[in-house]
Amino acid sequence: MQEIAIQDTARSARKRWGAVVVFLLGATALCFLIDGHVSLTSQAMFYMLAVVMTSYTLSWRESIASAVGSVTAFNFFFVPPRWAFEVESREQLITLFTMLMVALVISHLTAGLRRKTETARFNAHRAHQLQELAMALSSTNTPQDIFALGQTALDSVFAGLNVLVLCRPDGQLNLEPALATTLEDGLQCSLREAAVLGPGTGRWPGLNAWYVPMLESGHRLGAACIQPADATDRAGREHAQALCTLLAQALWRQRLSVSIQDAQHEAQRQQVQSTFLAAISHDFRTPLAAVVGAASALQTQHEKLSLAEQQRLLGSIVREASYLSTVTENTLQLVRLSSATQDITMDWESVEEIVGAVLARLRQRDPARRIKSRVPEGLPLIKADPVLMTQLLGNLLDNALQYSSYAIDLVVSLADNRLLVSVKDRGPGIPDDQQLAIFEPYSRNDHSGQRGAGLGLAVCRAIANAHGGTLSVRRRAGGGSSFTLSLPVDAHQPLPELA
Repeated sequence: MQEIAIQDTARSARKRWGAVVVFLLGATALCFLIDGHVSLTSQAMFYMLAVVMTSYTLSWRESIASAVGSVTAFNFFFVPPRWAFEVESREQLITLFTMLMVALVISHLTAGLRRKTETARFNAHRAHQLQELAMALSSTNTPQDIFALGQTALDSVFAGLNVLVLCRPDGQLNLEPALATTLEDGLQCSLREAAVLGPGTGRWPGLNAWYVPMLESGHRLGAACIQPADATDRAGREHAQALCTLLAQALWRQRLSVSIQDAQHEAQRQQVQSTFLAAISHDFRTPLAAVVGAASALQTQHEKLSLAEQQRLLGSIVREASYLSTVTENTLQLVRLSSATQDITMDWESVEEIVGAVLARLRQRDPARRIKSRVPEGLPLIKADPVLMTQLLGNLLDNALQYSSYAIDLVVSLADNRLLVSVKDRGPGIPDDQQLAIFEPYSRNDHSGQRGAGLGLAVCRAIANAHGGTLSVRRRAGGGSSFTLSLPVDAHQPLPELA
């Protein structure tokens, strides 16, 4: 590798000095073409042009060589006596000396202009890189993405070994074991002193690298090591600091975003908890009071009450206790299904058996047999939790019985590899603007004046989502609502058991 680098350097030097020779030969050839037609001053201008072109395209060494070579060639080929380095008159000597001084000044100014142009172009490139990095960081959401963008940005500007290290939440650098012994001291010291270390900084000038901390609002977010470092490259050091500042701001923004999201989730949890407690205290108070009152009357006035009054009080206790049982079950299931860590055990189940179990449980609430079920034979099995599915259908039918006094249709069908279970009633219906809100916890369609905690439909949708299905509602033509549960059907059905 070292031999290849030496060969490349020698080849580049030959090209530069060859360009100087080409410029001088070109100026000399042009002067010979116009020799005898113009004055020596006009011929000298071609050599000045060669000096300007050399100074703008090559380094200061080649520029000075071009200036000296131009005066020498002009004196040798065109200033009398020709083909010699002698000068006939003092005026010609002054002319040649002035030409040399002008050529050197032009070389110096042109080389300086070229350096400034290159510096401006390089600074524009760095500014463009900072702009692109800032735009890219604005759309990142994870420290890993920020780290990748930062490492790429450093590698695209600095040719040496660039190491970017982020801090753990406890403020300590997350160093790999291979780097811990060689870079840890410099990176830790730069973070501790909150300053850049290395050549040109006045801190640890004997190092061959810059150690740049990544700090934001007094928090340690990481550090970068850039090798090799040049003490005279102030612009490069400042660019490295600008890159690390952008990365630190992005990391701090990401941490703030996570903190804000956590705070919002906590606020939502507190709000849900407060709403839950308010709903529970409101909806439990009345039935509990009814149960306690009826039980107390039976206990203290049993002998004074007629048989009919005793039956009425016992019926009241049963109804209120059933209501409390339903609200409690819905509440527990909603909390359970809202937990991200809660797993649901599902097995192959028959829809016909689930529907039959629900209808058998609701017979006491439906003495008039208003629920009409249509379940075709030969339906495929579904992967489901039978207890949850029974609760879902039970809640839908309970709502239909509560809000409607007409016939209720329970229809099961199969369409597009989905199992559809629809509960249709002729109640007051749900307005279009409430069809989404009705599935939120503690939200109810209160037009009928029926009591309830507003948890039934929220639990139904949570159960449907947990099974990979959907639950939707639409208004029926002629009045009423139609709730439709859509469940996926697994194409790989279990084989029938052999008798």
